[in-house]
Amino acid sequence: MLPDNRTIFGSIPRCFRWLAALGLLALTPFVAQAQISDAKVEALVEALRVAAPPASADAGLYGDWRVKPDNIAHWSKRCLDREVTPEQFAADEAVARPVLVCVLGPVLRDQLAQSNNNEMVAVQRTAAWWMTGDPAQYRTGSTGDYTLRVLEAYLRFF
Repeated sequence: MLPDNRTIFGSIPRCFRWLAALGLLALTPFVAQAQISDAKVEALVEALRVAAPPASADAGLYGDWRVKPDNIAHWSKRCLDREVTPEQFAADEAVARPVLVCVLGPVLRDQLAQSNNNEMVAVQRTAAWWMTGDPAQYRTGSTGDYTLRVLEAYLRFF
């Protein structure tokens, strides 16, 4: 405390206190996003691999994560600055995994904010996004079953 019993903020003019409060509110989404470490994103990527449905020859999906070929081209270009073929993606986990970490990190961090910082719900919402493109489907039918399998696999890492 200051000698005249005011807090440090009490010595700041009121207009500046409002600006400081607004600045803290503006930073809140970034604070929530920072709570998901890179290790947790990597654990989610692995959980998606573990929970992936069995490969089907006619599904047209690639790699252990069962990714659509259009996504592989787009994501690899964005994340690696070069386009890889679905066959390269499927054959080389050292190529696939960094692409998926790059893609899923922002999604998981966004879903953490959307779920009021509930990490378990954020993981499920991200798994629903992965499966359907719609995170809100995380409790619906077979998507809900899948998101629970992903969450279970994710929690095994911690």
